[in-house]
Amino acid sequence: DKVNRERKGHIITVEDPIEFIHRHHSCIVNQREVGSDTHSFANALKYALREDPDVILIGEMRDLETIQAALTIAETGHLVFATLHTNSAAEAINRIIDVFPSHQQSQVRAQLAFVLEGIVTQTLLPRARGRGRVMAAEILVITPAMRALIRDDKVHQIYSLMQSGKKFGMQTLNDALYQLYLSREVTEEECLRVAGDQNEFLRLIGRSPNDEEQDGRRLQAVGGKR
Repeated sequence: DKVNRERKGHIITVEDPIEFIHRHHSCIVNQREVGSDTHSFANALKYALREDPDVILIGEMRDLETIQAALTIAETGHLVFATLHTNSAAEAINRIIDVFPSHQQSQVRAQLAFVLEGIVTQTLLPRARGRGRVMAAEILVITPAMRALIRDDKVHQIYSLMQSGKKFGMQTLNDALYQLYLSREVTEEECLRVAGDQNEFLRLIGRSPNDEEQDGRRLQAVGGKR
């Protein structure tokens, strides 16, 4: 709702289903639901540009046609928000590229490197105390170096660049988990369960992978004595 309240413009959303009704504030908001107002995400995006939007929200990029439409709309200067089901920022980039045939992937990398501004990956974990869940967010911010990695098919180097990109606002999942662990909002066990690199997380909290193995052996020994 931030854009709706702080900017003037026209927002179009395509969702499946619509879960929250956005009222007009500073923006005019038109929400469309797949199945009720349009046949598909791709079909809705095909006609959206005819309505002169400033911002387009795509509830989920499920197929090649929708992803291609999103890239094209972003290339024309529109602000596009979209979601994907992936576990990390690097996985999101690979998912977008891999949906295309191999002979198109080089062009798609160049397109994506040009239009992408950032990725936020959300992981929900149970709170250590009380009910509810807390979010751990991995944040990728586009810099010239990041654009080059995407364009040159070096996605495997993105995590390292994120680790050194804190001054640009970047944050790895392990960074987020570490802060939640320090504030005692999430247990060590839950952090390790979702950590992209368990050994790195153990080092962040001042432990080594050997400590984890020893803990496992102690638990087995106690279980055997019982």
